[in-house]
This record gives sequence, structure tokens and C-alpha cells, in this order.
Amino acid sequence: MFDITAFGELLIDYTPAGKSPAGMDLFEQNPGGAPANVLACASRLGQKTAFLGKIGVDLQGEFLRKTLQAANINTDGLISDENYFTTLAFVSLLENGERSFSFARKPGADTKICREDINPSIIKNSRIFHFGSLSLTDSPARETTYFALDEAKKANCIISYDPNYRPLLWKSKELAKEQMRAVLPYVSIIKLSDEETTLITDHADPQVAGKYLVDLGISIAAVTLGKHGVLIATKDGCETVPGFSVDAIDTTGAGDAFWGAFLYSIGELRGTIEEIKFSKVLEIAKFANAAAALCVTKRGAIPAMPQLNDIVKLLEKLK
Repeated sequence: MFDITAFGELLIDYTPAGKSPAGMDLFEQNPGGAPANVLACASRLGQKTAFLGKIGVDLQGEFLRKTLQAANINTDGLISDENYFTTLAFVSLLENGERSFSFARKPGADTKICREDINPSIIKNSRIFHFGSLSLTDSPARETTYFALDEAKKANCIISYDPNYRPLLWKSKELAKEQMRAVLPYVSIIKLSDEETTLITDHADPQVAGKYLVDLGISIAAVTLGKHGVLIATKDGCETVPGFSVDAIDTTGAGDAFWGAFLYSIGELRGTIEEIKFSKVLEIAKFANAAAALCVTKRGAIPAMPQLNDIVKLLEKLK
């Protein structure tokens, strides 16, 4: 059994790393892709995880496969395709640690994953199935996403969703809204940023958006608020859990660290997700905020995921 299986993009984040002797910009090769980042966090915290996706038969793809294996993420469902290049993302970092992106993905191997590439037994043997919206941008990955979701629903998985909007990867904002909302009936638990609330719900206010998603039948909605923490909404309440003040070096992967730690905590509980008390969900959100805070103090995404004892130490320090 797997605690969490994730489906979606696996790519290289090239992040700024100073200047060459000739004064040219240098970029550092970092493994990335939100679904894989989430797994890396949960795996580092001690859970059994698996990844479903597609990479190219190239240096980048081989590097990514080895990275996941080194992170103890099962790669039996990671397909290598010689016809397409591994997707690349180029990240620009602002002085406050925030990011902007450009992509080499026309097409990237992740967009070409087919239904036949999916091993349903991996999904059927998973407690949580996690996915994002980037697999919905293009065919055949879009149709494959729905196939995987159907399998997860049949297997009674907790289905986790992170919209993770990247405007450059969509043909239009209208198409993004349509596709990102269409999967909501499958979702048990969702994490979105305060910048994505209007895309998913039409409501800018995080509290209104959270309540709207719960009214749709989603058990837990988490709206991340950057340095201000996260708003948690369930049928039993809606409350903001404050974040932690740290010196941010690189915010890449912060949301994924938060969600990886959140899903880890959900996975450690037994029983159905509907049975989790609101007070416990708030406790889980505080734990996940600590994971995100530790992540932004290091460079990269997967390499920056925190250890369990580091999260515990931070929480004890701030008691």
C-alpha cells in the first residue's frame, strides 16, 4: 500500500545561481513539478509514496528519475518517452524570494502521458491520490487525468487537488477556469492560493471561497495566504491559522511543502476524512505551516523539503 500517489508534471526548475566570470547569468538545475514536490515532502516525513507521470529519454529525465528514487518515491509508474523532451521551467527570483516562470513545454513529455501509461493497481493500492491542474492543459494528459481520477474514486481514495495556476501554460484564462473547475466533483480535499480563489470559485474573499468549496461537497478547503498563513474551511468551521516569520531565501516549493506535510498528517490518521474534527484540522494546518516556513529558508524545491524532527523543533520553539 502507498500512503500517497501523485499524478502530473515532473520537470526541471532552473533557478538563478549568480554570475559566471564573464558576467553571464548562471542557472542551477533543481528537480521540480508540484505533484512530485508534495511527494518528496511526505516521503521525507516517513510515508510511502508513488509517482505517476512521463519524462523524456534525456539527461533531464534520467536526473529526475534518480532524484525521485533517492527521495524514496516509487517510480514504477514513471514512464520514459523517447519522442518528447522533459519539461523545463526557468525561474526568476525577486529580492523578496517570490518567483516568476517561463517554460519549455511545447510539448513536454508530461503532456503526452496516455491512459495506457497508467498502472491502475498503483492507484488502487493508495490511500490518498493527489493531482494538480497542469495535467489538464493539453491532450492526452487531460483525458488521462480523468481516467486516473475515475480509478481513484472507484478505489475510495481520498482525492487531493492543487489547482496551481500557471497562466503561461494555458491557451486562455477562460479555458483554465473551465478545466480547473470541471474536476471539483472528484475532490475530497483542496489546496489553493488566495490568488486562485476567483479562478476556482468566482469569489475573491478566501473565507467566502472556502465555504463555497465546502458547500460543493469538498471535506477540507485550504486557502494559502502567503506569510499570513492559511485559511481552513470545513463543514464545522472556517478559521485562519497564522504562518511563521522566517527569512525567506527561495519560495519555490513552499506551497508543496505545506501540502505534503498536510497530506502526511491526514494519512497518519485512520478513519474517513469526514470524521476528522475541525480542531484537528487546524492543528494539522499549523504543522504544515511550519513545514512551509522551513522550506523557504533553503534553495530549490525537493532539496528543501524539511525533516520531521526539524518541524517538531520549530513548533516546540514557538510554543
